Amino acid sequence: MNSLLSVVVSVYNEEAVLDSFYREASRVLQGISWDYELLFVNDGSRDGSMRILDRLAEQDDHVRVVSFSRNFGHEAAMIAGVDHSRGDGIICMDADLQHPPECIPAIVERFEEGFQVISMVRTKNESAGLIKNLTSSAFYSLINTLSDVHFENNASDFFAITRKVAEVLKINYRERVRFLRGYVQNVGFKRTTIEYEARPRAAGESKYSLRKLFQFSVNTIVCFSNLPLKLGIYAGLAAGLMGVIVLVYTLFTRGGAPSGYATIVVLLCFMFAVLFLIVGIIGEYISILFTELKDRPIYIVEETRNMEDAE
Repeated sequence: MNSLLSVVVSVYNEEAVLDSFYREASRVLQGISWDYELLFVNDGSRDGSMRILDRLAEQDDHVRVVSFSRNFGHEAAMIAGVDHSRGDGIICMDADLQHPPECIPAIVERFEEGFQVISMVRTKNESAGLIKNLTSSAFYSLINTLSDVHFENNASDFFAITRKVAEVLKINYRERVRFLRGYVQNVGFKRTTIEYEARPRAAGESKYSLRKLFQFSVNTIVCFSNLPLKLGIYAGLAAGLMGVIVLVYTLFTRGGAPSGYATIVVLLCFMFAVLFLIVGIIGEYISILFTELKDRPIYIVEETRNMEDAE
């Protein structure tokens, strides 16, 4: 009996590219030695994506569909795909064709060599633009500095794991605020990387605005590092040192205390800025704790296609 490969595809308002993705992915998958399933997760799309997925599921038994009751986000869609997949190997990728289906045979080869976690690393992404490329590089530098876990630079949401790793994610990594590609790199097991060049988007626009990317970055740092909570200690030491310097200056300056309001105003603004920054950081951690304590579902499935054997 052949091994089964599950290709998990997150879909959010991708009607313009779904048919193209299906054709390219099916062509590649039909050329490998493994059996396969294409598991599309409809993340509350508001366009015609679900109609296209209905058609694909009706004409091809390899296509399976999980559809959410509303938009829960890309991370929730990927973990739902992992939850519902049946494969011995699982590949997570996007539907916009920036993650090339041509990489699938190389991933299968790595599975056959015994690797259990395969991180896909971008070597080039010209369509992202200068700002996103710079911020992406800065993000990985920052998170690697703050966290005890080392993340592959430019690793993406395009990754592959074995069934054994998927079971770990299904049981032990169920946070509501999550960084799935980080968890994949954090679970251990035999790991490798494959480099790829990201394509331009086949159609549509990126679903991540700068605001969403910033919030995503903050959540990631909070999930993987406690160092920001210690910022208050360092800020207190720095403020104490500044106080000593001002005290020494006051005692040994002939003119007595520094004249004018400028010094006082600058010090007050600086200290309040540090104070509010620390309060904001603590607030982010409390917000995540509150989200986890509410224990609400990561996603809600409204309907499925070709999933009867998994229910």
